[in-house]
Amino acid sequence: MTSGQPGTGNTPPTPTGADTESRPSTTAAPGTPTQPARTSDPARTSDKAVTETTAGSPPDVGAASGAAPSGVAEAAPATSDPASDTARPGDTKAATKQDAAQGGNTTSASTAKDSTATKDSGATKDSTTTNKDSGATKGGDPAKGAKGADADGPDKADGEAKPVGPERWEAFASAPEPRLSIFTRAGRAVGRFLIHEWTLATLAATALAVLMTWPTLRYPRYTLPQDYWDPSLQAWQMAWSGHILLADPARLWQSNTFFPELWSFAFSDTLLGYAPAGMLGSGPEDAILRYNIMFVLAHALATLGAYALARQLGAGRIGAAVAGVSYTYAPWLLAQAGHLHVLSNGGIPLALAMLARGHGWSLRHGYRPERRHDGWVYAGWLVAAWQLSLGFGIGLPFAYFLAGTVLVAAVLFFARRLRTRQAVPFGRRLFTADLLGGVLFAGIGLLMAFPFYKVTELHPYAERTIADISIFSPPASGFVTAPAESRIWGGLHEGARAALPWHPEMTLLPGFVLYALAAGGLFFSVWRLRQRLLLLVGVLVTMAFAMGTRFFDGTFTYVPLFEHLPGWSGLRTPGRLMLWTTLLLALLAAGAVTALTDRVRELTAQRIPSWPGPWLRMATLLPLLLVTVEGLNTTPHPVVPTQPAAMRSAEGPMLVLPSNQSLDQHVMLWSTSGFPDVVNGGSGFTPRQLDDVRRVSQSFPDQTSVDYLRTLGVRTVVLLRGQVAGTPWEINIDAPVESLGISRQEVGDAVVYRL
Repeated sequence: MTSGQPGTGNTPPTPTGADTESRPSTTAAPGTPTQPARTSDPARTSDKAVTETTAGSPPDVGAASGAAPSGVAEAAPATSDPASDTARPGDTKAATKQDAAQGGNTTSASTAKDSTATKDSGATKDSTTTNKDSGATKGGDPAKGAKGADADGPDKADGEAKPVGPERWEAFASAPEPRLSIFTRAGRAVGRFLIHEWTLATLAATALAVLMTWPTLRYPRYTLPQDYWDPSLQAWQMAWSGHILLADPARLWQSNTFFPELWSFAFSDTLLGYAPAGMLGSGPEDAILRYNIMFVLAHALATLGAYALARQLGAGRIGAAVAGVSYTYAPWLLAQAGHLHVLSNGGIPLALAMLARGHGWSLRHGYRPERRHDGWVYAGWLVAAWQLSLGFGIGLPFAYFLAGTVLVAAVLFFARRLRTRQAVPFGRRLFTADLLGGVLFAGIGLLMAFPFYKVTELHPYAERTIADISIFSPPASGFVTAPAESRIWGGLHEGARAALPWHPEMTLLPGFVLYALAAGGLFFSVWRLRQRLLLLVGVLVTMAFAMGTRFFDGTFTYVPLFEHLPGWSGLRTPGRLMLWTTLLLALLAAGAVTALTDRVRELTAQRIPSWPGPWLRMATLLPLLLVTVEGLNTTPHPVVPTQPAAMRSAEGPMLVLPSNQSLDQHVMLWSTSGFPDVVNGGSGFTPRQLDDVRRVSQSFPDQTSVDYLRTLGVRTVVLLRGQVAGTPWEINIDAPVESLGISRQEVGDAVVYRL
């Protein structure tokens, strides 16, 4: 359809956009808008002007109105306006006045004639002259043309000319985005953070830890999980490290216990990585509270770490959750509830997940160089170093595993490069991160190992022997025997536990549900067959190592490690290597559960209608529910003995009687009020000097024991009345001491002797 007046069928179409801006106007008849001419083809434009003028029909109104750009006042509306087919008096007022002054239409006809005769550059010149006569834009400038049209003032009927561009269509445009305030943006950012997968995983792991360890946080200042011996020792360790790093860091390894022994803080695993928590609070009650909080958080971190590792390797969310829960709440770990350094294992899978992510590697997708990120590599090595600082009991096998992994990965990397004869991308930044991270990890390990080597030097009898390892080596039946703390299997396995020589370290059941899921993962999994077989080999090998000398006398498994790997002789309980078996079983189970959830998702999508879909999806939560139920416990939470009042005011160095391995751990906890030097101490071994003190002080107070204690530098002896029943002190506690040159004072339920 063409624009213009009726009857002008040969009227050309209205130009739009940039095309209209490049066409100057030509002189039009009085009372009609002008038709712009295309400057690149002046002859053609002039011919059209002559034809339309002589025919007596006005030129296209829409062409003239489209000559002005958006936002500039124009002489005529655009062609989209239905009223544009009729010329408006106000639109042609200036042109009409000029035409009347020059003789009406004579000028227009003459101009058309001149334009027809003109060619090339002459035509353009005449057309420009015509534009001047008609009051249009000079040189094709639409703004000036509009100004000339308004020279005599706006039209009374239509008012001022309005911009054509956005205003005409603004009713159809979408509303502009409102400018958000800083509070709105902050609220949305917080909302996105709260619904992020890792935020939800962290919150869920923490909530589950509180529930699964209950009632640990019911009376967190007065009770300890499982028993109050080893937990008291570990509560003191956290308190000491935090206190001394603030007061005198150079004295870290020379603790206030086992006075006057050197390097006494290295007599057992130190939990040094928890030192920042030890900087908060003081005294025994705060130490117990701190221990209970870290006990719960250790479970949460283990769950989150295993979840992160399974996700990074390619498992789905539910499969990764199964891996996290089964790794943290395996029934065999319930027997270790009194050993926080064993339960604090979450840094192992978390560090492996970070390192794998930083190197762009996953079990399901292999090596993807585009996903490399050196920041995650640094974070992984830092977490690994922190895990090592918690103790060598589980940290040393982790260190050797990392060393072996780095070696194998390097060999496979260069083997692939030689086989394919292509440069496999790795990058200098990633290499630098691994180098610096590895140096940091090794440095922390050496700094931590030095005090332990000094202890071995000073106390060579503290080293383990193969005979010691044999005592704690579990038989094969231990892998299907649950500890007494298991709510589901504890009572049923009472007879099996009775057949074990040392059941607290030999009940190694990771869970029958976990066994079943891992077995299913060998046949139905998202992992490839080769990967499943490698995981199975790992499970069997770690089980053989966990048996210590019970697997063919350990000739091909544990004994070579014990004899050749530095530091391995310090590990007295091979059964704790079950941690690695549990992690590998959890990864096999995660592969099976992920394959199940993927299949359920496919079946749900294929069903029409999809009514059974939600029920099928809920069925995928059944494995997670089962491993959670199997991890339920009946761990006791005894009340910790109250600190004697005499311990708060007595001056050190002091000796607290009676003294033995169990009671001395309470004394260590009580000493957190001011940390006076005490002769007492409990650890993985007993120094000979402490043995001598215990033997000589059996007759205290007498001249021999007083002289011996003075030689050591002891100034105070605290004798606890509540603990002397059945001991030699039951008779001597009320004996006179004036002849010994010492003083005696009753303080609460204790007798304080000042030497």
